[in-house]
Amino acid sequence: MASLESSAMEASVNRQDPVLKLEQVRKNFGGVTAIENFALEVFPGEIVALVGDNGAGKSTLVKIVSGVHAPTSGRIIIEGREVAMSSATMARAHGIEVVYQDLALADQQTVYMNLFLGREPVNRFGLLDRRKMIDETEKLLKDLDVRIPSAHATIRDLSGGQRQGVAIARATHWASKLILLDEPTAALGVAETAKVEEIVLSLKQRRIGILIISHSLDQVFRLADRICVLRRGKQIGVRKTVETDKNEIIAMITGLQQ
Repeated sequence: MASLESSAMEASVNRQDPVLKLEQVRKNFGGVTAIENFALEVFPGEIVALVGDNGAGKSTLVKIVSGVHAPTSGRIIIEGREVAMSSATMARAHGIEVVYQDLALADQQTVYMNLFLGREPVNRFGLLDRRKMIDETEKLLKDLDVRIPSAHATIRDLSGGQRQGVAIARATHWASKLILLDEPTAALGVAETAKVEEIVLSLKQRRIGILIISHSLDQVFRLADRICVLRRGKQIGVRKTVETDKNEIIAMITGLQQ
């Protein structure tokens, strides 16, 4: 009996709770239903891909989780606690960061200033603590193997892949629970895409949940642990990547039998 109780306690301790849980999420824009009764869990160190044709509702879902759009109904649960995600600031306070396709970087600023954009630390004299920003930037870029000339480099002088690396590094620095990636490599070449994918995979070791939108099924199958398919705002299904193939996912996206 004691051994059974011990096993039960151990299972409870080791049980992994999702960093994000969506329950029956619905979003209406006027008379148009953009998302209908959506449910999903994302666990620490897991990459979940959202796939579907244009207009399927993928970006709307990311905006709901990131606080840009409030859901019409349904629940958003962060580590077991229901939250009202009413703004991007609130999402960040819950440890959620977003990397959009346009990156939202300040081209005229240095890499280290971009990493702390809007959240700059100050020293005891009330001045920007540039040394702290530079040191933390250099350490993070080294840990993620983001290869740029230096933390002092100006964003406009970097390649597309380097800029994406900086944007992901910034999200990693501030995210404690979840990173949302909206088409992170859509504008990149083959070599730069491979490098960004390496960075994304390295986030699994940090126990951060990843929700990624990608139009590339090749990329989805390289990166994702699970694949969630949307079609016209409806959730068609979720599949473990190792238990499905491209033909099934394409059939789910299009609604046509292969």
